[in-house]
Amino acid sequence: MADKFTLEMVTPYKKVLSEEVDEITAPGFVGELGLLPGHTPLLTTLKVGELSYKKGGQQFHVAVNWGYLEVAEDTVTVLVDTAEKADEIDLKRAQAALGRAEDALKTLSEEDKQFKVMEAALERALIRIQVASKK
Repeated sequence: MADKFTLEMVTPYKKVLSEEVDEITAPGFVGELGLLPGHTPLLTTLKVGELSYKKGGQQFHVAVNWGYLEVAEDTVTVLVDTAEKADEIDLKRAQAALGRAEDALKTLSEEDKQFKVMEAALERALIRIQVASKK
């Protein structure tokens, strides 16, 4: 069994990374998912959250926004709407987005069409702030 595997992360706009890693923790739709080399083949959905991976004893963090994860042989492929590495996140912009979402949610009722949109924006902003704090 190999001691490393390849992590490929792609958005509709670019290849975010292609790395040989030791392990991955991903925000699965039904719970956190831990992956090690030799994992059983799998296809699952991802929710908004923090994907982290270890490489050579160092931990890296990425904010991801909805997508899919596939484990096949010695490669994990992550296809997500957006992905931002911790050191790429503009913390001030994320905090501003959080403020806008919080303000909007104060004025909306749960029946309003924009309520779910603003709830999702709030969740994305919180994850981006959380990941940015780990750079």
